[in-house]
Amino acid sequence: MSTENKQPVGQNSQGRRKFIRDSALIAGAGVAALSIPQMSSAAGFFKPDGTYTVRQIMDMFIGQVPGGVKSNTVDTLKSGSPDTVVTGIVTTMFATVGIIEKTIKLGANFIIAHEPTFYNHTDNTDWLKDDDVYQYKANLLKEHGITVWRNHDYIHTMNPDPVTVTALKLLEWDQYSDKDIPNVLTMSSTPLHELISHAKKVLRIDTVRYIGDLSAQCRRVIYMPGAAGGQRQIETISKLKPNVLFCGEISEWETAEYVRDARAKGDNINLVVMGHIASEEPGSQFMLEWLNKNIPGVKVDHISPGNSLKFY
Repeated sequence: MSTENKQPVGQNSQGRRKFIRDSALIAGAGVAALSIPQMSSAAGFFKPDGTYTVRQIMDMFIGQVPGGVKSNTVDTLKSGSPDTVVTGIVTTMFATVGIIEKTIKLGANFIIAHEPTFYNHTDNTDWLKDDDVYQYKANLLKEHGITVWRNHDYIHTMNPDPVTVTALKLLEWDQYSDKDIPNVLTMSSTPLHELISHAKKVLRIDTVRYIGDLSAQCRRVIYMPGAAGGQRQIETISKLKPNVLFCGEISEWETAEYVRDARAKGDNINLVVMGHIASEEPGSQFMLEWLNKNIPGVKVDHISPGNSLKFY
């Protein structure tokens, strides 16, 4: 297998695309042209007065992604303007009301979130226009002049995927990675309960859901963060036969039932559901480090929204 493509298994691989000048849909504000300068250095984007606009920061990041600008992407502005001069940046998984309030207190005005702001994958708000929760959140952003950009497709297109790789490094599991497929791990036999305890400690997870035997010995481990989807999770298990799949979230009637039947058949397969935020939040930490390196002079903070769900 070629070492040129180190995309994690079970995630959509992105082919290299022609670097084009295109327009991006700004949610709730129609279409605005976001031309992408053919630059890659911070000096090329740095304004004489030492400031950056949202557009310049987006352009710089996208310019470092294989294939450049995507013509079909959810990575659009969810509020604000690309011409906003940035006073401070917050990276996060979700731009929740709580995150917005903390951003205001920090004096920042640019939130880079990994996931949707308005409760659906494309951030379509037509169906929410009369909803009081949507109105409250949208007005809060507008009142305080905060721009929100979702960075999901672009960061996952980087090779290898920083969301997965950063998590594996934090877990110190990267040493077990397949050289071509980073999220496929082969380690010495380890009881499932030890792997779970380690992941909970490092990723700061209070509780996980699991299917399997806590004393089961696991050598082959697959880490699939976020919501890969039932079909991809099941196909990955079927093809690679791991002893345990660590994932972000599942549809209970898909992957969970497949694993239950596989175990009834006699397979040594276990499933650990960490939660979407916990499994992918290391990607926001990567963004913090990238911004500090590439955008000098702008204060950057990472704020975790925490898990929205609790177990009673």
